[in-house]
Amino acid sequence: MGNGLIMLKLRILLQRLQLYLLRTGFIKDTSREMQLLLMPILEKKKVSGTMGNDLESVGFNTYSPTYEDGILLYIFSQIGMTNKKLVDLGAGIVKGSTVANLIINHGFTGLLVENDAVNFKLLKDYYSRHPETNLFQPKIVAEFIKAGNVNQILEKNGLVDEIDLLCIDLDGMDYWIWKAIDTIRPRVAVIEYQDILGPKRSCTVPYQPGFNADDYVENKDHRNYCGASLQAMVKLGRDKDYRLVGCNKGGWNAFFILNGLGEDSLPEVSVESCFNYEWNRMGMKNRFPLIKEMEWEDV
Repeated sequence: MGNGLIMLKLRILLQRLQLYLLRTGFIKDTSREMQLLLMPILEKKKVSGTMGNDLESVGFNTYSPTYEDGILLYIFSQIGMTNKKLVDLGAGIVKGSTVANLIINHGFTGLLVENDAVNFKLLKDYYSRHPETNLFQPKIVAEFIKAGNVNQILEKNGLVDEIDLLCIDLDGMDYWIWKAIDTIRPRVAVIEYQDILGPKRSCTVPYQPGFNADDYVENKDHRNYCGASLQAMVKLGRDKDYRLVGCNKGGWNAFFILNGLGEDSLPEVSVESCFNYEWNRMGMKNRFPLIKEMEWEDV
């Protein structure tokens, strides 16, 4: 039995043990109760914005890796939750998810798209067994997302018009996929950007329908040749009537809000304010030279 298969079986076993303990009451997940108590406090809090990107001050992790759970809870405390529908393109797995906390602890539903077979199985297994989601599971589909099919994927799975949240983390054609989407109008969007390109460049990997980051030796240790710069995403966001309000801890996931929502408590921030981390500086210094001469398209 290969090491990869052994690790997969071990992860599934650990997930099932955790879910069994939750269902039987042997352990209790108090995250939902604590977060519901936190909501009224967040509603009265206003991020100062004095240092540009101040969202880190409200961040925390329940399932997310770099404060996305707390940041999203704060954002929705300011603009409200409507239909609690979300779309996550490039969903990954539950541990490290941007949306799992909203699904498990706040009743969100919607569509998770994950093309990796192992991750797809882990997602299906987890949400079908968790006591908070086994009766109201998100729809999880395995699709290879392209600019030419993303709207059809959304439509055939019942995602149209206004939703609360869109997340895009595809390590590839993120810019082109967001640009193509016109079936849904999310109130909040979390879009991954390629931070090693720095704050000034406005560029993206040229569109390739079959792009696979694993095909490039430059991506052996980190995802270097993929995605688009934050400046490019901000320009696209403005075209779609969104403003940049901050980033995750570390500086590679950007938070956008539809204009007209929460503008007093969530003002627009500069692109530069999302490059304040050592991770960004190290990436621009050490990783950018690896892909500097590769093909990038100015947008």
